[in-house]
Amino acid sequence: MPVKVESDYKKNTDFKKVENSRKFKELINQRKKFIIPLTIFFLVFYFALPIMTSYSTILNQSAIGDISWAWLFAFAQFVMTWVLCIVYVKRSAKFDKQADEIIEEEIEGER
Repeated sequence: MPVKVESDYKKNTDFKKVENSRKFKELINQRKKFIIPLTIFFLVFYFALPIMTSYSTILNQSAIGDISWAWLFAFAQFVMTWVLCIVYVKRSAKFDKQADEIIEEEIEGER
């Protein structure tokens, strides 16, 4: 029967020590500096369409033929969502790698 190696290091790791380490705190700050502006941008861009279409007529003007700016803005929201997802997934993979390296350093430090 195979033995799970991953659970062995998790059992033997003092995660409170990892959490209190300088490098882990730096990682958390980097994540916040990435996530908070991304979230604010997303929310502003997302809620701009219903607010602008409800309280103004700016987006009712023709952009390309019979297509109004409202339709282009709505399409841009789909594009924005995909772009933000791709950026987030790539960046979070780097954060996960850094977290694994910090845990490995703590494991090596305990030995």
